[in-house]
Amino acid sequence: MESQLLFLSDLNFNLEVWKRELKFQESEMDYFEEKLEHVAMRKLGSNVMVQLEGFQNKIIREREVMGQLRHRIRMKKREIAQIKYQEDSEVKFPEKQTLLRDEMKTFVKMHYDLKEDMMDFFLKYL
Repeated sequence: MESQLLFLSDLNFNLEVWKRELKFQESEMDYFEEKLEHVAMRKLGSNVMVQLEGFQNKIIREREVMGQLRHRIRMKKREIAQIKYQEDSEVKFPEKQTLLRDEMKTFVKMHYDLKEDMMDFFLKYL
């Protein structure tokens, strides 16, 4: 019983870290949108505007994915709160958790790739 409590608290810790990560990334996207507006005001030509629009579309999509991940995290936290202490719960729960962990890893990698691309864009046009 004690090891299961520690296990569930570890899962809850991961969920809290992911929730904070998403909040931080959301604030970064707000900042990058502001910078895109600064580039747009410079009227640097259609090629730059096409790139800018591409970044705006990626930000919109990233925000959608963030919302989906936040929802999945909330549902997982609810699931943890409702788990009945059964012998087989330790076997079933990690399998479900692994999928969310992999999705978060993929999302974080994609976020930082986008962030690097945008920073290169800003260095060039700001």
